[in-house]
Amino acid sequence: MVWPWLSCLLLPAFTVSVAANVAPTFLSNMTSVTLPEDLPVGAEAFWLIAKDQDQDSLTYGISGTYAYFFTVFKTTGEVKLASPLDYETLDVFSVTISVNDGFNSVQREMQVIVEDRNDNAPVFQNTGFSTNISETLPVGSLVFSVLAEDKDSGSAGAVVYYIERVIPSTSDSQHLFKILLNGSIILNGSLSYNNKSAFYQLELKACDSGGWYQNNFINRCSSPFFLSISVIDQPDLDPQFVRESYSASVAEDAPQGTSVLKVEAVDRDKGINDRVIYSISNSTRPGWFDISPDGVITVSGSLDREQLLEENEEVQVQVTATEEHLNIYGQEAKVSIWVTLEVTDVNDHKPEFFNCSLPACTFTPQEAQVNFSGSVNEHASTRIPIDDLTMVVYDPDKGSNGTFLLSLRGTDAEAFSVSPERAAGSAEVQVLVKIPSLVDYETKTVMLVQVVATDSVSGNSSVALVTIHLRDINDHSPTFPHSLYNLSVPEHSPNGFVVTDSIHAFDPDTGEGGHITYSLLPGNGADIFEVDPDSGTVTVRDSELLDREKQAVYNITLQATDGGGLSSSTTLQIHLLDINDNTPVVIGSYNIFVPEETGSVSVTIQAHDDDQPGTNNSRLYFSLLPSPYSHNFSVDPDTGLLRNLGPLDREAIDPALGGQIVLTVRVSDCGIPVLSTEVNVTITVEDINDNVPVFTQSSYTFPVRERDPGVLVGVVKAWDADQTEANNRISFSLLGGSAYFMLRGYVLGSGWAEGRLWLPSDVSLDYETQPSFNLTVIAENPDPQGAEATAGIFVPVEDVNDEPPTLDVSSLRGIRVAENGSQHGLVAEVVARDVDTQAQLEVQLVNVICTKAGVDVGSRCYGWFSVLANGSVLISQSEAIDYEICDLVTLVVRAYDLTTDPRFQAYSDNGSLPITIEDVNDNAPYFLPENKTFVIIPEIVMPSQQVASIRARDNDSGNNGAILFSILQVNFITKDGTVIPFHGFFRISTSSEDNVFIGNIELVTSLDSTLQGTYQVTVQAQDRPSVGPAQEANFTLNLFTVDQSYRVRLQFSTSKEEVGANMEEIKAALAQATRTTLYPVDIKDIVSTARARGRSYLDGYLVFPNGSALTLDKLSVMIRSDQDALMQLLQLGLVVVGSQESQESDLPKLLSSVIIGLGVALLLVIVIMTMALVCTRKRYRRKLRATKAAKEARRTAAGVMPSVPAIPGTNMYTTEKANPMLNLSTKDLGFESQSSSSDLDRISLNSLDDNSVDLEKDKQEIKEPSHSPAGSDAEPLSAVLSGRKVGTEGQQQLSFTNTGLDTTDL
Repeated sequence: MVWPWLSCLLLPAFTVSVAANVAPTFLSNMTSVTLPEDLPVGAEAFWLIAKDQDQDSLTYGISGTYAYFFTVFKTTGEVKLASPLDYETLDVFSVTISVNDGFNSVQREMQVIVEDRNDNAPVFQNTGFSTNISETLPVGSLVFSVLAEDKDSGSAGAVVYYIERVIPSTSDSQHLFKILLNGSIILNGSLSYNNKSAFYQLELKACDSGGWYQNNFINRCSSPFFLSISVIDQPDLDPQFVRESYSASVAEDAPQGTSVLKVEAVDRDKGINDRVIYSISNSTRPGWFDISPDGVITVSGSLDREQLLEENEEVQVQVTATEEHLNIYGQEAKVSIWVTLEVTDVNDHKPEFFNCSLPACTFTPQEAQVNFSGSVNEHASTRIPIDDLTMVVYDPDKGSNGTFLLSLRGTDAEAFSVSPERAAGSAEVQVLVKIPSLVDYETKTVMLVQVVATDSVSGNSSVALVTIHLRDINDHSPTFPHSLYNLSVPEHSPNGFVVTDSIHAFDPDTGEGGHITYSLLPGNGADIFEVDPDSGTVTVRDSELLDREKQAVYNITLQATDGGGLSSSTTLQIHLLDINDNTPVVIGSYNIFVPEETGSVSVTIQAHDDDQPGTNNSRLYFSLLPSPYSHNFSVDPDTGLLRNLGPLDREAIDPALGGQIVLTVRVSDCGIPVLSTEVNVTITVEDINDNVPVFTQSSYTFPVRERDPGVLVGVVKAWDADQTEANNRISFSLLGGSAYFMLRGYVLGSGWAEGRLWLPSDVSLDYETQPSFNLTVIAENPDPQGAEATAGIFVPVEDVNDEPPTLDVSSLRGIRVAENGSQHGLVAEVVARDVDTQAQLEVQLVNVICTKAGVDVGSRCYGWFSVLANGSVLISQSEAIDYEICDLVTLVVRAYDLTTDPRFQAYSDNGSLPITIEDVNDNAPYFLPENKTFVIIPEIVMPSQQVASIRARDNDSGNNGAILFSILQVNFITKDGTVIPFHGFFRISTSSEDNVFIGNIELVTSLDSTLQGTYQVTVQAQDRPSVGPAQEANFTLNLFTVDQSYRVRLQFSTSKEEVGANMEEIKAALAQATRTTLYPVDIKDIVSTARARGRSYLDGYLVFPNGSALTLDKLSVMIRSDQDALMQLLQLGLVVVGSQESQESDLPKLLSSVIIGLGVALLLVIVIMTMALVCTRKRYRRKLRATKAAKEARRTAAGVMPSVPAIPGTNMYTTEKANPMLNLSTKDLGFESQSSSSDLDRISLNSLDDNSVDLEKDKQEIKEPSHSPAGSDAEPLSAVLSGRKVGTEGQQQLSFTNTGLDTTDL
């Protein structure tokens, strides 16, 4: 190659010097940065800014543990968020920021402070979701405590708790609980397990107090939290028997342990259901019954119904049910009930014999006997009872069980009979002579019989032995001719009056046995009559007792007894003859109570005469004796029926009599002499409520002023003619106005009463509510059937101006007014009302509220409307009304009463009249500015591909603000200015986002790639109003075309896949260097076997924002002028920049260059030899300069970049000794003097173009010339450089070897 030799020729022209470079510095505020935690990933976080005195290009970086949070644009210093921040996880951390100017690297610690944002909702921390509470928990007690934590800070972390709802959702459960600020749930009402719910479920919510998030102040709430609350029943109620009464029956022979009845009581505390234990706490027959703990009543003793005859055969048992555990008061919870147990009869007794006489018998078991004795005369007549025998049979059983049969048995039973033969319960028993002939003293002196009492049901029997002693008598008794004699005697005949003297007995016996003595046997009438024992004459003994009315017939036994004691008898039937000796007798007393008016007297005087019925002596005659009120009554003379002749009136009776009428009825018989009896009949005429109370006036008028509470309105009076207080007592009641008035009644006496009408102390009348009252006062007696009287009360209310005015709500309904002078004049009427009669009203405007989309816009709408005193709402500034400024005007008005009493409110409540401003299509659409350039590359653009977009807005609302885009025309402007119209090449679609309408322009058909120029597309934006004409706006877009002459090709050392993956980095590097946009056309691998320097290539266009494209020449220059971009492209594999045609012809040109180079090389040999002579002459001067440079290099700090720029494109160094090569990081060139060297000018100078770039090695490689002998001395400058340390440890260094600066020859 000829280039190394050319470098040697140019080397003397360079002046080499080395100077130190100043390190960049960060700004003083680059120590900390504050970032919100809701900063989106990819958003700008902050900028790294440093200053460099040398004006070097700076490279920024971030390192450290938390460097992953950020992405740094190395060339600009812009830092974007790469990983989301979280204040709750990491609120402060540090990163190391660095800046490098190519020579020096500066690091600094930066603190990143994360600001909290409301990005967390409260979270409930409780693990338990249920709790139990006692039903007796006092109101205000703590039920449960919940805790919700919000990781945010400040108000965003302040938690507020809410009870969203309570289940079951009833009226008394909605406010049963309340929650405090600290999360404590408090009982707000009483609980009841039995009467209310036993379970509640609370839906809780926790919200923070609000905080900023994404530039909005928001509140966050937790997910619903459900708390289950179970109410625990407490033993606070006594048990209760399941039935109100218990009764049962049990047979008296029931054995011990027999179950009679089971009682059951339950614990009214349903949630506890404590075990109930039963006991007998009282009994009318202790020991007869017992009860088990489970409530079964059993027989515990011997039962005997017969002991309960005086107790209705029942046993009363008091059963007490006691809960097993004490109640909450420490007492036994118990309840008692009386149980009725009926003991039923069982045939468990047999009849027994007792020696007693009824009813004196006690029938105790000790008195029962089985041996009896008596006596009887021999040959006693049939049915003559045994004397001296007192026998009673008793069976205590009931009904048929107590019925028994009596019979006789034994050897002598045939001679006797028993009476009665059948009996029940108890009976006196007589043994009678049945066959007198068998009763013979001469045969037997003592006879024995057994009396058998047999139970008619069970057949059980008892036997009593009766010993009968016979008395000896004469064998012949006196006899009467007749067994019966009928006799008569007047009643009350005097003593001694002979009844009969002709009746005699005959006794065949003689002697003493035949001497007859007459006597009257004891019996009925024996004390009234007497007989002469010798003659047998019967006379009256006691005339006073001889009363027919007491006994009309006497059957007396006249006995004739001989001397031997034998006797016989006959019956004397004596009939008493009646005389009028009895006065009529009135039965009972007569006090009759009859209600007046409707009641009637109908009473029969009950009387009788004991004289002989059917005779005048016993016939009765009734008459009424005269009296003050007897003319009102009559009595039937025969029947004694007393009646009233007409209605009875209590008020017609003397009040002093108390309503009583006393009549005297005489009862007489018709005998001689006439006998009579008088009886008083007292008739009490009962007062009924037959008189209506009467008011003194039929109507009353009582005026009263409004607002005066507790005053007496007026007094009404009434009178009732009834005599009794019960019927003339008057009570007053009021119909109508009972909410405003009260009526108090006062009794004045004698049927008079008054009612006082009052206003309650806390009630006053309101004229505006009701100007008058029509009341009805009712006077009535307590009798619910009684009549009532009414009177009207008119209460006019005297008006006072006391009521505030009101606004008619219907007049405040919203109205709509169109903007921009569409309406004028009156738009609404605000109506004010006042119920007072003297009111003078005016309407006042209090405030005007202007809002736009719900946001207060201040006073922008003041003056648009005005309100007159009569309520008229007028448009004041019609032209000023603008929907876009304010869409809702709210007029706050009130009414004022000029004549209101100073004691009362004169103003009404404020009312709001909303006026909705209706939008008018008064705004045309307008296009939004676009900082974009639209380029069409016909080669790569395809149909249906979007080539441009445009945005527009319309300040109107609704359809008035909806925009539709259309393309009016398309013109193509060629480079020479020719205008060519096109049709159908483009179309536009409309979309919207956040009230911004977007028109996307798409290509319809393929374009002609040979045309060069600009497409001018005129777009029209037109709104779509519902009413009226549409408004529109036009805008012309320029679409620039780029032809194929601007197509460039970039070769890369990587594959096409890697180039495609790095496309964005490649575009960014090219944009940084050229300020253009890359439009790629194709990426392909290079498959040629020629000496290609790359593996793949990228074809594309680089277009400026104005639509012009970048040429290949300018591209190469601009890439080389931006070292950062060049380095990035080199790192991305860029190796060759050129056009497609030039690179395809590289190989032929290369061959031509080789041939030409060989020719030039020969010429250069001659030139070099000439220059060698010149170089020899200047070697000493070069030595001095190198020595000076080495000294300067030692005084310069390693890695310092001088601030003065180098001379571009040369190897010349400024006085600051900077290295200008590509603005890359370099090694210090520390020259050291090689005074011992004598090999001056040994190395030729090389061209700068032959410098090689090594991006991978940190060590400097020195290229030796091909003619340098092996083992030659080291190049002095390289030796100095190799002894210097790298300025920044661990940082990758870009090194190069410039053979043109070789100082070996020094």
